[in-house]
Amino acid sequence: MRTSLLLGSATAALLTFPLACAKTSPSPGPAVGAGGAVVPPAGRQVAVATAAQLQAALGAARPGDVITLADGTYTGQFSIARGLSGTAGNSIVLQGSRQALLQTGNRKSGNAALFLLGNEHWEFRGFTVANSKKGVMVDFSSHNVFAELSILDIGEEGIHFRRFSSYNVLRNSTIQGTGLEQPGYGEGCYIGSAKSNWATYTEGEPDKCDFNQVLDNVFGNNVKAENIDIKEGTTGGIIRGNAFNGQGLDGANYADSWLDVKGNNNLISANTGTNGGPVLLDGYQTHVAVAGWGEGNVFRDNQCAVQAAGYGFNIQTKNGSALGNQVHASNRVTGAAAGVANVPVTP
Repeated sequence: MRTSLLLGSATAALLTFPLACAKTSPSPGPAVGAGGAVVPPAGRQVAVATAAQLQAALGAARPGDVITLADGTYTGQFSIARGLSGTAGNSIVLQGSRQALLQTGNRKSGNAALFLLGNEHWEFRGFTVANSKKGVMVDFSSHNVFAELSILDIGEEGIHFRRFSSYNVLRNSTIQGTGLEQPGYGEGCYIGSAKSNWATYTEGEPDKCDFNQVLDNVFGNNVKAENIDIKEGTTGGIIRGNAFNGQGLDGANYADSWLDVKGNNNLISANTGTNGGPVLLDGYQTHVAVAGWGEGNVFRDNQCAVQAAGYGFNIQTKNGSALGNQVHASNRVTGAAAGVANVPVTP
């Protein structure tokens, strides 16, 4: 659990390159369907092989485009123009193999290798993000999908949903080697902002990064802070089917569990936690960082090989109440010296 983070500017300068740098298949004109209705043309296939071509393609993308990365290393802070979005029926896709690597080339300074700012209905598939201060930063952006990515060798957090970013999905990805320069800021996946940062990022309002889903990912080794940290101000997330790993936890900023929940009404289910490591205390924790938060979270069907001195589930209580948090009997806990949970288990 960290209570404060000091980040650089939330915006990255948008590099401008001629669109001709990217190889773009021409899009046909509108087709006419039954009854004379105009059928929107299919998106363009855009092949890129250099950093300049990639930034040009990101800056000129339109709904339905599929931007494909050739294998190779792309060095820069790759940003999407503010507000440039796909649609619910026509996402914009950026895809590549694990051998297509986005990086800033600097784990100590700068910002994220991939930066969203007010973008919706994008899909990011298959490629690697590495060797950067932050991996992926998502600000003011919703309804995006991050799938089959590899995020590793990162100075601070791997992927951060921040500034009212909601309804995003992170799935089937691998996150390891985060916090290599700042262990206390080295979460694998960070959702929301601490109250101490609301004045900076949200004009003092709770950072409502709501209804994000983290599904079927593999975390660790060497995620230095929590595998996932869900901050106060967030609501309704789903954390399901992930493999958590405590080997490499550093302990800075109280990071001593696989997952720390300070938001409300999150469902944490069907996850597997292993490799406690020397720093792990509890498998899962909730905290009341701000009054009215850290409530109503549900834990069920999780497999927890804790191998540590604490609990499988350590629920912060207030005046003897678990604040609506539920630890179900369907969870399986081994190796937790203090027991399954510090609160009564829900049948």
